Amino acid sequence: MPRWGMVIDLDRCTACQACTVACIAENNQPVAGPEESRRGRDIFWNQVLAVVEGEYPRVTARFLPRPCMHCDEPPCVAVCPVMATYKRDDGLVVQDNERCIGCRYCMVACPYGVRYFNWRRPQHPTTENLNPDVPVRPLGVVEKCTFCIHRVDAAMARARQEGRPLRDGDVQTACQQTCTGSAIVFGDLDDPSSQVARLARDKRAFRLLEELGTRPRVIYLKEG
Repeated sequence: MPRWGMVIDLDRCTACQACTVACIAENNQPVAGPEESRRGRDIFWNQVLAVVEGEYPRVTARFLPRPCMHCDEPPCVAVCPVMATYKRDDGLVVQDNERCIGCRYCMVACPYGVRYFNWRRPQHPTTENLNPDVPVRPLGVVEKCTFCIHRVDAAMARARQEGRPLRDGDVQTACQQTCTGSAIVFGDLDDPSSQVARLARDKRAFRLLEELGTRPRVIYLKEG
């Protein structure tokens, strides 16, 4: 069983936000609009955060793509009263929209701020281009990055049908596929020969808020 993880090289990230747009299109994320955005009710499963350092005139802006961390010890799972969020055998932390009661305990427990509550009935500019592989979430549930779980499951099913093991690179998340700087790598962390495992062993590697003991599976590479 693979242990899925992601490495994001901050030295390669250009903050173009193509990953954010690809994630929206791939996962049928609802459009909040300017009024709801001002109230903090926008939904972005993957955001590029700007971290400003220094004081004027010596100001430096650094950028940090932030999907769900898919923690090995996810605090969101521990607090959900109906097991709407849970961890699969392959380590992906997923959300069961049919079970979610919208209590938002998981949002409070998540130290990374990567969960979003669907405050209004989903609105989309057009329904013609919705991805049929991803269900549209109903009103009143929590949404989050799934590491494009539908792509993961499709690649694993294809490998089984062809009678072969899953190969490194068989699965690409939408953000990885569209990244203009090839800053995002996704794969099996338990495969020592995979690209993601090799990068995770890089001396520049670090995890967000690692001191909390959540053991994130999203690993960043520091800027050189």
